[in-house]
Amino acid sequence: MANPWALYQRSPSFVLGFHGTEKSLVDEVIAGKTTHLKKSDGKYEWLGHGVYFWENDPQRGLEWANSGNAKKKIENPAVVGAVIDLGRCLDLTTRMGLDEVAEAYATLHDSYAKAGLPLPLNTGGTDQFKRELDCQVIQTLHLYRQENGLPPYDSVRAPFQEADPLYEGAGFRIRNHIQLAIINTDCIKGYFRPIMSA
Repeated sequence: MANPWALYQRSPSFVLGFHGTEKSLVDEVIAGKTTHLKKSDGKYEWLGHGVYFWENDPQRGLEWANSGNAKKKIENPAVVGAVIDLGRCLDLTTRMGLDEVAEAYATLHDSYAKAGLPLPLNTGGTDQFKRELDCQVIQTLHLYRQENGLPPYDSVRAPFQEADPLYEGAGFRIRNHIQLAIINTDCIKGYFRPIMSA
């Protein structure tokens, strides 16, 4: 899985990420009582295990806090912003990133076939909210890199098409977004409370 284009995996600038959660947790993070947000490490995390953010989209983060968390209802929804250096990024908007994920899928597929087991599936309707297959593919990629002495990824970045078409015949979806999964929390340089313009 080594790639001659690997020097382009480092993002040259900071991005802003937004995370929807309980207001009490936002307050703790802003006050420095909690160092970092907790990593998501369940089996349905579509970009693998990490701290999840919406890139440059506080509105989407708050929407998710209001109604999108299927694991546990958020009683007092809020959003926290983060200044993020993506570091070495598995970027699924690039051919290099997509090729590496395809190779990880082939490795996972072969392992399951040799064991005589069916692959896990992505389920949950058209938006595929339960992405067990994708999670295992990404985690397989990380394990492969570790076992083969390749530098680990600090983050994963990917576009996500979500919800109904924006208008009749549209290729855009109402909730399209770029999602970030931050694996190395040292990439999170600071948290802030987003300012809403008047």
